[in-house]
Amino acid sequence: MFKDSLFNKIEKKTNINKETIMNLANKIQQNNMKDENTLREVIQDISNLTNKPVSKEKEDKIINAIINDQVPNNIDKMF
Repeated sequence: MFKDSLFNKIEKKTNINKETIMNLANKIQQNNMKDENTLREVIQDISNLTNKPVSKEKEDKIINAIINDQVPNNIDKMF
């Protein structure tokens, strides 16, 4: 029940349905997140879902941070 409530809140706020979120999560779990091509694909998927363009420069920075284990444990530090 909590999961459905959470997904309903996310869907209401983002207009992205549960199935789309689950498909993206499965893609992330099933692929090597240290592979540059996979990361580019995931970044583009998220960009398309959110209608927020990601510049090549920003995409490169995100990929370098992930590949080099420079992603902070506290996500708030990223923003």
